[in-house]
Amino acid sequence: MKVLVLGSGAREHAIVAGLIRDPQVDAVIAAPGNPGIALMCDTRPVEATDPAAVTALAHDLDADLVVIGPEAPLVAGIADALPEASLPVFGPSSAAALLEGSKAFAKEIMAAAGVPTAEAVAAVDETDAADALDRFGAPYVVKADGLAAGKGVVVTEDRAAALAHARSCLAVADRVVIEDYLDGPEVSLFVLCDGVTAVPLEPAQDFKRIGDGDTGPNTGGMGAYSPLPWAPPGLVEEIVTTVAQPVVDEMARRGTPFAGLLYCGLALTARGLRVVEFNVRFGDPETQSVLARLETPLSSALMAAATGTLAELPSLQWSSDASVTVVMAAAGYPEAPVTGAPITGLTEAAAQDGVMVLHAGTTASGTAGQLATSGGRVLSVVANAPTLAKARERAYAAAALISFDGQQQRSDIAAAAAAGQITIPSTTD
Repeated sequence: MKVLVLGSGAREHAIVAGLIRDPQVDAVIAAPGNPGIALMCDTRPVEATDPAAVTALAHDLDADLVVIGPEAPLVAGIADALPEASLPVFGPSSAAALLEGSKAFAKEIMAAAGVPTAEAVAAVDETDAADALDRFGAPYVVKADGLAAGKGVVVTEDRAAALAHARSCLAVADRVVIEDYLDGPEVSLFVLCDGVTAVPLEPAQDFKRIGDGDTGPNTGGMGAYSPLPWAPPGLVEEIVTTVAQPVVDEMARRGTPFAGLLYCGLALTARGLRVVEFNVRFGDPETQSVLARLETPLSSALMAAATGTLAELPSLQWSSDASVTVVMAAAGYPEAPVTGAPITGLTEAAAQDGVMVLHAGTTASGTAGQLATSGGRVLSVVANAPTLAKARERAYAAAALISFDGQQQRSDIAAAAAAGQITIPSTTD
């Protein structure tokens, strides 16, 4: 099997790594890829949001499957163009991708499907937004309606800051979503979908804020781990039954079947399970740890989703190891990342037992190919080990070998889980 992977981040590096390990895969090509991916497979400088260019490349390569990593190509309609050209694609149509492309649309689908989520208002002007903030009270939750690369959400005790974010969202869109705050630990669950069937992967937890103790602004994600030793029994089955399958059924009822990856972001609150958000692609950085534990050939799972045969897919098999991902970010991230800083120590870090170093915001320059920072989230350091505590130890030991000016990383990824300190609020209803 020949697989084309679209994207250039650490998530795509993790997908490529999973496919390279797959004995059913003969060749992997990434477009556009990054310097780390280029060490594993062929890369092509094709714009991933250009349907004509991607379709032409897939035909030229005679690809058996195209896997879409980031959200932008999905909303651009790449997954619409490829099936029209008789090319199997893992990723939802642009109509189905509105589950991520519009928070208000996602709320509409959840209401129709009876999926539990936070109460919300889609405010169309500043007065609406202010009224909603006063109705829900602090902590205030304000979400950009469209794509924001994981950074369109503000959660704050400061009403003025919340209203300012709402105002900035309304300056570029016709509505902004104001939500009631959800307490309790969060869970990320990826669910493979083929328009009819929903097959869950194993859950993970990510860390969205830039600073230790969940301080500072939201980011695309500063780390993750899997599995969740604190998760209640039956959690995955509950999510599939009450969230994922009803959404798949509702999308099919509307004539826009959802095939691809449904990312369910959830909170385990005092009122029970609630959906925080949906994404329509593998989440970054959770993918790095989830796929590091998957033992089933990745291509078979993705192809089953792409071809409507998930019901025939054997049960997914998982490593008993834990996995921890630590994201290393550039100075100034998330507001104004500083680029061009030389990176050292990558070879030494990648040589550590149980460790992978996955590239995101990196670039190679000069005849020697010196690596330097080129984006906000620069690297993901992923470590597997028999226990969460050991995986955490390995990830941070490897990250300590890597250096670039102004680097940022959290020191508390998976710390509370490894110490058994995560609690779930008692259910009140």
